[in-house]
Amino acid sequence: MKKNKFTIKDRIGAIVAEFPKAVEIFMEYNIDFCCGGDRELRVAIEEGALPAQEVIKRLNQAYQEFNHQDEDIDWRQEKMTDLIDYIVNTHHQFMRVELPVLNELLNRILNAHYLKEGELLGRIHKLFYQLRGEIEEHLIKEEKLLFPIIKEYEDKGTDEKLEKALKVMAETEDEHDHAGDILKEVRRLTANYQLPEGVCRTFALTYDKFEEIEQDLFQHIHLENNILFERLKKCETEL
Repeated sequence: MKKNKFTIKDRIGAIVAEFPKAVEIFMEYNIDFCCGGDRELRVAIEEGALPAQEVIKRLNQAYQEFNHQDEDIDWRQEKMTDLIDYIVNTHHQFMRVELPVLNELLNRILNAHYLKEGELLGRIHKLFYQLRGEIEEHLIKEEKLLFPIIKEYEDKGTDEKLEKALKVMAETEDEHDHAGDILKEVRRLTANYQLPEGVCRTFALTYDKFEEIEQDLFQHIHLENNILFERLKKCETEL
């Protein structure tokens, strides 16, 4: 039986430092990971009358899943339908979980640091809401329109389906570029996520979350632009 990575005797701040995604679980249980980060997890569980075994189980399961993701598949050799399912189940799901988390973190640091860092945080806040709105619409557009057309084309192979898929695909590529540009602007504003002096741990977690979202989005875009869409374009040239 595999030994648990985390126990109730670990300090909350140490858990987050080792595994930043623990923030999502702590926020669900209203566990203070910022100012109360020096406490043992046991103390927060007792104070909040929380289910200790449930919290620990979720932390360790999330940690194991995060560190055992299969990244060895050569998607160039797999069916487009399988690649689409992977994108939806991995990258679309990631965004649906992580964007609300980043939203909450941004609101917290905006409230805590507005007097000192209000101008910077205000600009980041506006960029984030633009990014979130565009990504959420983009995910729906892919799942409801683009991906079903590609799956139908792979199944039936009609020229009409390919033409329609290529048209929607071109719009999607433009949306990828714009979302990437927003994240690049956030990176520029923050000087590559360099923390201002004297800020709290939540500020650092917010920047970490931005970088996680940036990394996932760019991997998402890579799978679509450089593999899925290239295969569609190749189909067009073979007509």
